Amino acid sequence: MAREQRLAEVFVELADTLVEEFDVVDFLQVLTERCVELVDTDAAGLMLDDQRGRLQVVAYTDEPARLLELFELQKAEGPCLDCFATGEVIANVDLTGSAARWPVFTEAALRSGYTYSHALPLRLRSQVLGALNLFTVGRQTLTDDHLAVAQGMADIATIGLLHERALHDQVLLAEQLQTALHSRILIEQAKGVLSARADISVSEAFSRMRNHARRTGQQLTSVADAVVAGALDHSELQPVVDRR
Repeated sequence: MAREQRLAEVFVELADTLVEEFDVVDFLQVLTERCVELVDTDAAGLMLDDQRGRLQVVAYTDEPARLLELFELQKAEGPCLDCFATGEVIANVDLTGSAARWPVFTEAALRSGYTYSHALPLRLRSQVLGALNLFTVGRQTLTDDHLAVAQGMADIATIGLLHERALHDQVLLAEQLQTALHSRILIEQAKGVLSARADISVSEAFSRMRNHARRTGQQLTSVADAVVAGALDHSELQPVVDRR
C-alpha cells in the first residue's frame, strides 16, 4: 500500500474516533502506534499536562518507551520536558552527543538501545497540553516530511484532547445550571410552604429562611429542603429584626 494512502487512512481512522464519549486513552494509544508506523521510528510515548502543571505518561508503544518516559519524569530531565516547557520541536537529537545537555536521560536512552530522540509539542497557539516523544534505534534522522507527519499527529492529539475537554466542560456547566435551577425551584416551594404554615407573606418567608441559613451556617437550599420536608418547624425560623 502506498504511504500516502496509508497516511490518509490513519487520519480518517483518528478523526473517526473523535465522537462524543470517545475513549481518550485508547485514542492516544492508537495515535502513538500509528505515528511509529508512519514516521519510521521504533517507539513512542506521549505525556500530558495533568492541568496542575505536572506531566503524566498516558500512552506508549512498548515497555522500554514507558520506562524511559517515566525515568525522564522522575529525573526531570530530557527532550520531552524541554519541548513541553518551550512549546518547540526538539528533533533529531543524536543521543551519542547529547550527554552535556541531558546526561541522565541520555545514558538511560542509550541503555534502552535508542540512538535518536525526537519531541513534538501538543500545542494550540500558546497552549501546550503535552508532548509526543519518538525514539529511533538505527542511526537515521527524520526528514522534514517525517517531522511534518509527526507534528500532524501531535496536532490531531491536541484537537482530540481539546474536543474532549470542551465536551466535559459543557456537561459540567449543564450540571451546575441544573443544580442551580433545582435549588431555585426548591426555595420557591419552601417559601410557599412556610408562608402558609406561619401565615406570613412569601417575602417574609424568604427573609426568615435566609436569616436562619446565615445564623446557623447552612446553605439556603438545605434550609428550604428542611422546610419542605417538614424537618424544620416555622417556629424555629425567627423574624428578621430591623436594627435601623
